[in-house]
Amino acid sequence: MSLPILQRSLGVLAIAIPAFAQAATTPCRLPDFPQEVQCGQIQRPLNPAQTDGKKITIHFVVVPSQDRNKLKDAVFLLAGGPGQSAIELAGFGQAVFGRLNRRRDLVFVDQRGTGLSAPLHCPELENNSDVLDNETMLKMTDACMKNLQALPYGELQYFSTSIAVQDLEAVRKELGYSAINLVGASYGTRAGLEYLRQYPTSVRRLILDGIAPPDMRLPAADAQLALDGVFVDCAKDAVCNKSYPDLAARWKKLLASMPQKIELKHPRLMTQLSMPMTRDSLIGLVHKTLYSPSTTAALPYVINQAEQGNFEPLITLSGALSLVGPGAIAYGMHFSVWCGEAYARANTIVPKDDFELMTSNMYNKACEKWPRASIPAGFFEIPVSVAPVLLFSGGIDPVTPTRHGAAVAKALGAKAKHISIENAGHGLLAHGCIRDVLYRYVNAKDDAEVSKLDTTCVRQIPRPMAWQAPITVSAGSPSNSGAKP
Repeated sequence: MSLPILQRSLGVLAIAIPAFAQAATTPCRLPDFPQEVQCGQIQRPLNPAQTDGKKITIHFVVVPSQDRNKLKDAVFLLAGGPGQSAIELAGFGQAVFGRLNRRRDLVFVDQRGTGLSAPLHCPELENNSDVLDNETMLKMTDACMKNLQALPYGELQYFSTSIAVQDLEAVRKELGYSAINLVGASYGTRAGLEYLRQYPTSVRRLILDGIAPPDMRLPAADAQLALDGVFVDCAKDAVCNKSYPDLAARWKKLLASMPQKIELKHPRLMTQLSMPMTRDSLIGLVHKTLYSPSTTAALPYVINQAEQGNFEPLITLSGALSLVGPGAIAYGMHFSVWCGEAYARANTIVPKDDFELMTSNMYNKACEKWPRASIPAGFFEIPVSVAPVLLFSGGIDPVTPTRHGAAVAKALGAKAKHISIENAGHGLLAHGCIRDVLYRYVNAKDDAEVSKLDTTCVRQIPRPMAWQAPITVSAGSPSNSGAKP
């Protein structure tokens, strides 16, 4: 599925843009982006072993610096997923790295399989607003696989991280940049680590936010621990415990009551819906809410409501029925990456909790038929880095927990610095003063200055208080605030 994301326009390049970024780009505009940017594309072999064979087009966008003394160490943002379009995240990247953009270009490359770069979309999954059980999802996944294989570039085994970072290096060379500053978020951290492994001299600084190491097998690494933390904190808090007593036991009771057929009003369309709610569907909805502390704070309430037969708050909180928008996952690319890399080695993992069982069941079955890439043995190794690396982790992140960040930082060696915020969730780039830390980290003149980076502004934060439903206040009440204290 190809979307007309870029509206190209003819024009003259700004005088301030140095020659090294002119040859490969033309002026263009992005939806909801305030300024004109530069768009480019390069041809890359679908199969790297056949350089004269079938080609795919890799698209990228440059948000150019307008400084006459611009620096050649551009900032590249790697999107998450796997399956997100980096170009669609350009607005977020510009917001976070706007200060760096004064003297450095920002570059967004749609990884092969995403955005405009030989996209591998599964509209069966991506455009379906229903809460789906695993059996239905697997049927849709199988249908999508067959449709994708009919595409001119439908050899799905050539959409791995290892091959994708070779495309990234080709873009860097095409644009004439020196060693770059590479930012990876979520799955993008895995791509960043692989780029560092293959092209260590092409990396000036590396930033990893929410670390997904190459040997990570299940995308629900610490979801049960995150949920257990909600239950423990609620039990300790007098107000929460009074409103939602014995929450952990009630959650287990709710799970045991599945499957059910539920009735609800669509939170966006306001139409009446009837759908099955399975154990896996319920676990998946809760998993989505654990990514952010703000949505996690409402979990006691929505679990309490679901136990009483009202699933609308949980479904609304999880975003399960929301519109597909920017940042949506190209599931064909997602499965191509995950099935090749997570199942490349013979060792197996026995799921230790409900979340791991749910995800392993889904991926095990989806990956049975999905074509798998040939993954180099070195992919699973994290060498000592010659470039400085800054890592961020959220202590209640359900998918890329702190322990991953700590382990990767240790493997990277003395030039790696790991920052963890105990009660933060998934993704810290826009958190608090971290944007200022990132600016000073990338802007540091040399490694010696990097080693003295002051990160004391990054403070630990409390877990948000459990959300309380508003109180209905009578007309004669002296207070109409409508909220519990």
